[in-house]
Formats: sequence, structure tokens, C-alpha cells
Amino acid sequence: MKEKIIIVGAGPCGLSTALYLKEAGYDPLIIDRGNIVHTIYRFPTHQTFFSTSEKLEIGNMPFVSPNSKPVRMEALSYYREVVKRNNLRIHPYEEVIDVQKESTRISVTTLKNGHQHVYEASFVVMATGYYDQPQWMGIKGEHLEKVSHYFKEAHPYFGTDVAVIGGKNSAVDAALELYHAGANVTVFYRGKDYSSSIKPWILPEFDSLVQKGEIQMHFNVNVLEIKETTMIYELDGKQYSIPNDFIFAMTGYKPNISFLEKCHIQIDKETGRPIKNDATFETNIENIYVAGVIISGYNGNETFIENGRFHGGKIAAAIIEKCKK
Repeated sequence: MKEKIIIVGAGPCGLSTALYLKEAGYDPLIIDRGNIVHTIYRFPTHQTFFSTSEKLEIGNMPFVSPNSKPVRMEALSYYREVVKRNNLRIHPYEEVIDVQKESTRISVTTLKNGHQHVYEASFVVMATGYYDQPQWMGIKGEHLEKVSHYFKEAHPYFGTDVAVIGGKNSAVDAALELYHAGANVTVFYRGKDYSSSIKPWILPEFDSLVQKGEIQMHFNVNVLEIKETTMIYELDGKQYSIPNDFIFAMTGYKPNISFLEKCHIQIDKETGRPIKNDATFETNIENIYVAGVIISGYNGNETFIENGRFHGGKIAAAIIEKCKK
């Protein structure tokens, strides 16, 4: 199948890029291994955004919320409406497994329902995000069934012993929800104090519970091994074992560097950033662009929806300019 422009990834930044291109007269095809804004769908059910609703808007479509900061369900509804109103073309549940430049065309290979499909495009935009790639700890037992890198909701953990590994927003959010649902929560963090990135409106409640002993908090911890019913960790040079039923390893996420390298996109080895033209977001491969958090490499706290939503404007301008020649 021949397409003028293919966008890999249907997150907010991929959708925003499509809207910029559609405004310029193009009709890009968006392909995603999940459905639209799948990362937001995988957020905890109670998730409240750090950003205000207007900073999550794309395509000049207002995002109206009665709350000072919108919640997950509002965002899902908003982005669905954006796609519907703008008639964006989406191929959901189709995974892009390879992108290769071949002469003047770009070949995009996908996998859906066990079958491969090949598209040809003139331009490709990589907006694949990073939420599907957990930061593995590299320890024995972290692939056990009781361990998860994603937290959805707390109810199933009522009355159980739960360890939370990490000390940033996702870990603190999960610990609070688990506590309120009646779980026995212990948090393990390698840092020596609370992370400065924790949302200021949730830290006081969390610290109060820690001070009261309602949530156990251990700093300067090195997790060594996870077993079926226990976890082994090191603190102040001594090893300890703690029983638990479930573990949430909220250790962060990373871009799929190996996929980009497979597509021959050059990566800065130290930062994990794709090599790109800062003015156009074009990579070292002609007519292949990057957008969204993927441009930040290993520093996922640098690019968010509120600034990544503007990448598509630069990409659209670059494509328009090329098509004039």
C-alpha cells in the first residue's frame, strides 16, 4: 500500500503531528500497536495530570474540564473526540516492526493478527513514546508473576503485603492508593531523601503517613533479589528479607532504542537521544522524523505532552517545504 505520510504512534504527540499535517492538506496514516493514547489508558484509573487541561490541547480543539487539573478519563474522552472530529486515519492494534529507507521510498513493515503488511511512504514520523519499555532492574526474580511495572488500581491488593520499589511520582501515587485500599505498604527507594519531582500536593499526605508508621519507607536501599514470597534488599551494608505478596517496581521507562537502531536511526550512546535536525526534527535518515518524548532519550522527564505537542508543527513545515521542490 502506498501512503504519503505514516506516523508511528497514536499518542498525543503523534496525533498532534497528524493534525498539523492535515491542516496543511495531507491525510497521514497513524499506526499504533495499541489504540489511541494507549499510554494514558495504561495510567492508574485515579490518575490526575500535573498539567492543566489547556496544556494538553491539540489541534486547536479546547479541552474543557471542571477540575483545575484533568483526570485520566477526561483525557481519554478528549483525545477520542479529537480523532473523531478531525477524521484522523488510525490503524490500531497493528505493530510497526521495521522501517527502512529504500531509494526514494520508505518501507514500513507491520504485524497484525499474525500477518505482516508492508506499506510504502514518502515520509515517516516516529512518535513511539517510551511507556511500553520498563526500566528493568537487572535482578533475579523481577520477571515473577507477582512483580509489575505498571499500577492500575488498588482494590485487588486489599489485606495483602505489597512492596513498592521507587521514590518518584508513580511510586508515591501507587503507595497512597494501596494504603487507602487497605494494603500493607512498604516503599523502597535508592535515594537518600524524597525526590524533588514528587507532586507538591501529594507529598504532605504521604510523609504524614510515613511519620505515623502507616506506610513503611526505606531510603538508600539496594534491591538484590525477588523470590516467590520475599524480597531481599541491602541497607547500610546489611542484607534483609521482607515477606510480600506483590511488588510494584515503579522504576521508570525508556525509549525503544533497539527499534530505532534497527531502522538505522543514529542514537547518541550517552543520552539515548536520536540524532536529529533541531529545526525540522528530521533524523540522519532522509524523510524520517522523530516527535514526542522519544527525542529526549533516557531523560523522559524532559518532554511531555505540553511541549511535545508542538513538534508536529516543525515537522509539517519541513515536509511542506520538501514537497515544494
